[in-house]
Amino acid sequence: MMPAAVQPLRVALGNAPRARAVKSAAQPPGASPIDFADIVPIHRAFAPMVRELRFDLCELAIATFLQAKAFGKPLVLLPVAVMARFQESALLCRGDDATIAGPADLVGKRVGVRAYSQTTGVWLRGELADEYGVAADSIRWVTFENAHVAEYADPPWAERARPGQDMLAMLREGELDAAIGGSEPPDDPSLRTVFSDPDAAASRFQARHGFMPVNHLLVARQSLVEAEPERVAAFCEALVGDGDALPSGRAALDPAIGLVSRYCLEQGLLPRPLSLAEVWEGLPPQLLSLSRSVRR
Repeated sequence: MMPAAVQPLRVALGNAPRARAVKSAAQPPGASPIDFADIVPIHRAFAPMVRELRFDLCELAIATFLQAKAFGKPLVLLPVAVMARFQESALLCRGDDATIAGPADLVGKRVGVRAYSQTTGVWLRGELADEYGVAADSIRWVTFENAHVAEYADPPWAERARPGQDMLAMLREGELDAAIGGSEPPDDPSLRTVFSDPDAAASRFQARHGFMPVNHLLVARQSLVEAEPERVAAFCEALVGDGDALPSGRAALDPAIGLVSRYCLEQGLLPRPLSLAEVWEGLPPQLLSLSRSVRR
């Protein structure tokens, strides 16, 4: 009898450097056939992954994974960061708004964010609370999308913008006092960062915590990890970049995961606390100490 053909792994990855390297490799990880989903921007893959398990492996925002874990989704977090960045330059206000001299002035303001559960917003709200005493519920958050995890409902201090409204247009027109953008700040001279010196604020964050905030990691369907752990490990090893600064391995990621888990709980994103042991539940033993040294 002829052996059954190996089914391609269905994978959703964005275009961050680590992802690009794997997607453009001449040979697929572990010589395993890969079917890369064409999804741009990558956050559009998050809801299908947590709601339908549409992919075998998927880049996923850490806040989305933590919510999925808390609501019992059969996913396994893999210890490979796909995207990380300091968040301070994403928090914007109008350049002529004299009422906002810095982050502490956001108390009582209306701040836009794509979704309340967006990971950039989670990191920024945590920093606002820890460093400036600005609690999440002291700001009126204006959202434009639902969370990727269907079971989650926004807290009472968040409201939904009217259909068809644009966040940056609302900011420019004064309907919002500030807004959280994405990885590429808009080229708009009428806007400025709420942090007067985002680089200095980022340096303070790193000095206090010892890491750069992680936004996206890799996750897998639990059934795939249980059935084919070596195949999953081979893909993870291929994704670990040579010479980049992104963390890999559970020990390297634990500090960031622990802090963002606390932030999610404090901000009303989780129905209950999650321990690190629960966050990493199902991780194959061969991936516990994943690092660049294991790349083949």
